[in-house]
Formats: sequence, C-alpha cells, structure tokens
Amino acid sequence: MNNPASFLILLLLTVTFLQSGYDKLFYWKDNLAWLKEHFSKTIIKNMVAQALAFVLLLELVTVILAIAGMIQLLYNGNREYGFYAAIMSCVTLLFLLFGQRLAKDYDGARTIVIYFIPAVLAVYWLN
Repeated sequence: MNNPASFLILLLLTVTFLQSGYDKLFYWKDNLAWLKEHFSKTIIKNMVAQALAFVLLLELVTVILAIAGMIQLLYNGNREYGFYAAIMSCVTLLFLLFGQRLAKDYDGARTIVIYFIPAVLAVYWLN
C-alpha cells in the first residue's frame, strides 16, 4: 500500500460512522426521544423519525463504501470506493451540521466541523 494516510482516514470514517450507526440502530427509541426534544422548536419537529432514519442510511452507506475503499486500497491500490466514501461522509456530516445549526446547538455543530475537516482531506487525497 503506497498511501497509508488514505487508509487511516478511511478507518477513522469507518469507526466514526459505524459507532454512530450502531447507536442509532440499537438504541433507536433513546435516540428518537432525545432528538424529538432537541428539535422540538424547529421546522423538522414532526419529521424527526424520518430524519433519523435518513441519517442512519447515510451513515451505513458511508461505512460500506469506506470498508470497500480500505479493501480496494489494500488489494490493488485503487481509490474509487474510498473517494465515494469520503464524499458520502462529507454529505452525511453536512446533514448533521444542518440539523445542529437548525436546533441552535452551536457546540454540537462545532464538533461536527472537527470531523468534517479530515473528511474533506480524504476527498482531496482520494481524488
């Protein structure tokens, strides 16, 4: 493998979104209850379950692409799936950022930006 940074950043994205997706999937009711309160004063207050399902889907697609990207990097050095994983991680994080800004949770939004920076770097490196 001639690009360990790309592999490591895909591993970071995999761990990040796998853990987040796991929490959403196996603690759905807890997440939904918390998010209903979190978004209670926003325009999506009646669509929280749908938004949660949509973000879960984005996270799972990102994880699948990131794992495929790591395998592809190891197997033949290609970066196609890793690039798509990086793009999907940016899209996912932008949806999460939008939600935090909508809820006026600026600390939560700032935290998402911390993840967004390496995701954008991954887009650049894997392009």
